[in-house]
Amino acid sequence: VQLQACGGGSVQAGGSLKLSCAASGMIWSSFSNSRMGWYRQAPGKQRELVADITSDSNTKYQDPVRDRFTISRDNAKKKVYLQMNSLEPEDTAVYYCNIASGSWDYWGEGTLVTVSS
Repeated sequence: VQLQACGGGSVQAGGSLKLSCAASGMIWSSFSNSRMGWYRQAPGKQRELVADITSDSNTKYQDPVRDRFTISRDNAKKKVYLQMNSLEPEDTAVYYCNIASGSWDYWGEGTLVTVSS
């Protein structure tokens, strides 16, 4: 299983970015029955959950990004997205996607988001 994240970049505060993460090496049913999450790791800090979405498309957000970020999934394409609006310098981090189901989980390599003030 491989997760390929993309869409990171450099933006000014207040700008937007959309991250996407594509899963390969797994069958459609495994993807659609999994939980997908976006995590981030800022310099000098631990990796933290940003948002996740269940197989039933129930979503959860951490307080710092609530009302600014939107997570979504497209099971047919085996992709998960993170729409990030009103970006703040504090959102600067490497963003990772994660897929989990039962006893297994996989991580993507991450994509860097840099927000300047």
